[in-house]
Amino acid sequence: MSKLYIVPTPIGNLEDITLRAIRILKEVDFILAEDTRTSSVLLKHLGIEKPLRSHHKFNEHATVQAVADAIDAGRDVALISDAGTPGISDPGFLLVRTCVERGIEVSTLPGATAFVPALVQSGFPCDRFCFEGFLPQKKGRKKRIEALAQEERTMIFYESPFRVVKCLEQLAEVMGEEREVAVSREITKMFEETVRGTLAEVAEHFRQHTPKGEFVIVVAGKTENGKRKTFNLVRS
Repeated sequence: MSKLYIVPTPIGNLEDITLRAIRILKEVDFILAEDTRTSSVLLKHLGIEKPLRSHHKFNEHATVQAVADAIDAGRDVALISDAGTPGISDPGFLLVRTCVERGIEVSTLPGATAFVPALVQSGFPCDRFCFEGFLPQKKGRKKRIEALAQEERTMIFYESPFRVVKCLEQLAEVMGEEREVAVSREITKMFEETVRGTLAEVAEHFRQHTPKGEFVIVVAGKTENGKRKTFNLVRS
């Protein structure tokens, strides 16, 4: 029976792809890619030659039914994003939902995603957490942060290097400058780094050191007295 495969790809280090993922990408009839130029580099590295079709946030509404039709007609399809697991702050949800609604089998492979290693190495509790992805850039941003101010679970955000300082400042304004945070960047890459401290300390750090790379911000949940001191400012 034909199906849709959701296949995670490396977020930096090309060794972070599973043997099963490589096998599936070799076996499917065609591959949906967020950016065919980016994905073609990975596939060439893996020695995989398969037809690539573009599937991104600007065309997914127009293409999902055609992809589902192809799977219904007996073709196996894999969906990959530029990096990480499709559907996690990347295109994928709409296609998965369409396939589920049409009774098409979906098989999601485990694999690379940025927030899990950032969470685990943060030093904060990771038995309960909430993943927020990217905050709204403008409308609703402050309201969303205010809604999270009372959250007791560890919180995870994605952010670009151009907005990371502003994001830390906004979190500090609402949650308090002493709230602790661990900010990881360039996970799995050569210049991987995690900076831990209070929101005020880490914001100041990145004012003095130009932010580069992709960022994951892990914020400690609120405690009963509003304070938690696990570590002083530290880079690793």
